[in-house]
Amino acid sequence: MKFKDTPWKESYDQPAAAVAAKSLQARLTLCDPIGSTPPGSPSLDSILKTETPRGPCNGRPRWLPGRGVRGGKAEDKEWLPVTKLGLLVKDVKIKSLEDIYLFSLPIKESEIIDFFLGTSLKDEQTCAGQRTRFKAFVAIQDYYGHVGLVAPSIRGAIILAKLSTVPLRRGYWGNKISKPHMIPCKVTGHCGSVLLHLIPAPRRTGIISTPVPKKLLMMAAINDCYTSARGCTATLGNFAKATFDAISKTYSCLTPDFWKESVFTKSPYQEFTDHLVKTHTRVSVQRTQAPAVATT
Repeated sequence: MKFKDTPWKESYDQPAAAVAAKSLQARLTLCDPIGSTPPGSPSLDSILKTETPRGPCNGRPRWLPGRGVRGGKAEDKEWLPVTKLGLLVKDVKIKSLEDIYLFSLPIKESEIIDFFLGTSLKDEQTCAGQRTRFKAFVAIQDYYGHVGLVAPSIRGAIILAKLSTVPLRRGYWGNKISKPHMIPCKVTGHCGSVLLHLIPAPRRTGIISTPVPKKLLMMAAINDCYTSARGCTATLGNFAKATFDAISKTYSCLTPDFWKESVFTKSPYQEFTDHLVKTHTRVSVQRTQAPAVATT
């Protein structure tokens, strides 16, 4: 029994040649139990070791679309801070976000939020090869009184949500027992036609709300709260922004426990001046001007 090896030598499909060699091995096993091949037929080892030409499509059929170069997940690079605040955070001179909010220091690097809240966000990718129009609302949190919300594209929204993180003030209903569980006072937020009221509630009441504000309040570590909304709440973006606006106003109320005389302390920039002088180097951009050409 003879077999021709021309179909495999003339084929540009390497996987198909391997499958054909496997089928040849099965046929030889069934026909010749001893494993001997007829004279003149190619041996199995020669077929398996034969290097078929890859062809113009790099070894794949012409009808099969190419997959291109897959980038994979980017490797985590070491954070090199470019601001004074980032340098103090990386050197563990600032212990918490509250130290930053206390002096109203602007956060211009998203890695600062990653340092305190952690990098628990997950990237999502749309279908490859298809242009899809979408709108994304990204909220970040640590479930301990910090929340951020923003709504451009996904990758840019993650960075902007980190930079727009605000602290949340929480309080008690009655006696100060256990951990704070609610907002300290009634606050109102609005966006577009949506007007949202957040009202304190007793312990174990839960969050009485629709899913959109309830999700944000849970992310902000609010356990008990009443909500009242009016306007076009079907618009998810405005509804979420109104909730975030109300949450960010919790520190705007001057309650009696804040009436004590303030004791001013040094800003981190003043406290760690010597450390910044040693480690921080300002990057200056030199602009070269072209020489003036005299015209007659």
